[in-house]
Amino acid sequence: MSQTQVLHQQIAQLPALEQIALVEEILYRLDAPDASVDALWAIEAENRLAAYRQGQVQATPLSEVLAKYHLP
Repeated sequence: MSQTQVLHQQIAQLPALEQIALVEEILYRLDAPDASVDALWAIEAENRLAAYRQGQVQATPLSEVLAKYHLP
């Protein structure tokens, strides 16, 4: 039996509130800030802005984006 399967069985035996606490802890760890990812996104944002300013890409009006996804 894999370690994941063992964990599944153990988690299933926990009371609901403990399962919720475990889920919250896992989500917290997965959502932790990562400076390297933030730096990559900063570079991407700068590159996109430069491309826009140089006329390499065009902006889409917010109203069109909202309409595309059927948002108010």
